Amino acid sequence: MSFILKPVDIVESITPEDFKKNYLKTKRPLVIRGLTKDWPAREKWTTEYLKEIGGELEVPLYDNSKADPSKPINAATAHMKFGDYLDLIKREPTELRIFFFNLFKKVPSLINDVKIPKDLMGGFIESMPAMFFGGSNSVTFLHYDIDLPHIFHTHFGGRKHIILFDYKWKDRLYCLPNATYALEDYDVANPDFKKFPALNGVEGYEVFLEHGDTLFMPTGMWHWMKYVDGSFSLSLRAWDQSITRKIASVWSLFTHGAIDSLIKMTFKEKYAHWREKRAVKIAEKALAKGKP
Repeated sequence: MSFILKPVDIVESITPEDFKKNYLKTKRPLVIRGLTKDWPAREKWTTEYLKEIGGELEVPLYDNSKADPSKPINAATAHMKFGDYLDLIKREPTELRIFFFNLFKKVPSLINDVKIPKDLMGGFIESMPAMFFGGSNSVTFLHYDIDLPHIFHTHFGGRKHIILFDYKWKDRLYCLPNATYALEDYDVANPDFKKFPALNGVEGYEVFLEHGDTLFMPTGMWHWMKYVDGSFSLSLRAWDQSITRKIASVWSLFTHGAIDSLIKMTFKEKYAHWREKRAVKIAEKALAKGKP
């Protein structure tokens, strides 16, 4: 029993025509190794450089523990000076990670170190370049992004293990009702298929990113990430051009963001227990029907 994982396609470079035809339109992931070859960031962005420009900033930190039902999603577990955190992830393994950090707001000149791949597609949200940092052992739980963007995820300074699933497997992945993330009781890298039988046979992709690699993740793609080394990533986000997908994005932000947070803060543990049980029932029903 297992997931059925295949490797993500890897290219050094790609033409806009090939990218749009074979990956953007078909919603398939892709690693482009040479996308960053002419980015100043590829050589310039070391931990020492980032400490120099933002080391005194205080940053929220997150760990691998299951979300507390009494708190909003993505509630921080600790805070630390950015420079001290960068020293920590280079020095030793740690679960602590930084989530969706817009360092560009603090240091606008950073944008000059990046070249947004507008030749491949349009719709980039240039005001929202987000950075993610993690120590070896830190894990990003299985989820898809709430606003349903396409994502170009570039990694720096080490290796990152990533497992991806198409959106269609949502029910079989034990997605929590009203949420964009899965039941946190199974280890995506080594799941217990006897306890979570709906996972058996789910198809996905697996890849290890190295320094300078860029992973294209199409809209709605589920992703789980583990930092093999203390390192960091940059995500550039772009809207899908279809009107229906833009409407779906707004609806997702409303239902999975505002509404879910309100219900969660009102009912807390009771709501958390209800939707965990509901996720199991939905997964078992999808498995029985043989559905993705």
